[in-house]
Amino acid sequence: MKILISADMEGATGVTWPADVLPGSEQWQRCRHFFTSDVNAAVAGFFDGGADEVLINEAHWTMRNLLLEQLDERAQMLTGRHKDLSMVEGVQHGDVDGIAFVGYHTGAGTEGVLAHTYLANSITGVWVNGEQASEGRLNALVVAEYGVPVVLVTGDDRTGLDAHDYAPRARTVAVKDYVSRYAAVCRPPARTAADIRAAAKEAAALAVRQEPAQAGPFTVELEFDAVHLTGAACVVPGVERTGERRVSYTLPTMYEAVRAFKAVTTLVSQAVEEQYG
Repeated sequence: MKILISADMEGATGVTWPADVLPGSEQWQRCRHFFTSDVNAAVAGFFDGGADEVLINEAHWTMRNLLLEQLDERAQMLTGRHKDLSMVEGVQHGDVDGIAFVGYHTGAGTEGVLAHTYLANSITGVWVNGEQASEGRLNALVVAEYGVPVVLVTGDDRTGLDAHDYAPRARTVAVKDYVSRYAAVCRPPARTAADIRAAAKEAAALAVRQEPAQAGPFTVELEFDAVHLTGAACVVPGVERTGERRVSYTLPTMYEAVRAFKAVTTLVSQAVEEQYG
């Protein structure tokens, strides 16, 4: 049994505001330990449940946040940016039986600690075939095309509710309870580690490869907080303006759709000015 862990940071234990996840800040250095603890707990739980191999794919910002020197020695970690499938890199090789979303969060335009979709700001909503989509939903649709089930999701309590919608069989763990976008009631690392480990042990039983999903085509719609960002997005071939601050595109597979999403968000991020957005 091989498990892939997609590890994001906004949903990690103790994380509640931007400085906690911005590389280089003092708070980021502190929260890296919490983040690594969450991931280690998942690794331990999956091995408790019978996993033979665990690969961790760093999925936050620079994708260089986890502390390798503190990582469970039974695991391996894929770190660094510019990967073919970004947050779920590694799922495409045909040897992954289940995937865990550790440290995930809710999507842009919804309630949740540090809620966003790919960009910290600028995007106010994302929909796939009419359903509001967080990073978790986007990634779940991608991995389904490779027959890989989502078996575990950790983050705040709202993230668990989101996961119940796109991965109803997955085990969920709330490491904190949402109060506002920048505030939460947090559980201590010792407690969250125990909760994550126990859930991962149970989740290992769900790691059974399925028939690859063929659910396309997929229409992706994005809404921005400024009109000029639609122009930046429409530079990508196939992306069309559908409203004053909205664009959409349609592609046959989620593999293609999420890669186009990455291209759109990269261009849009370059069109944002520091003060006026």
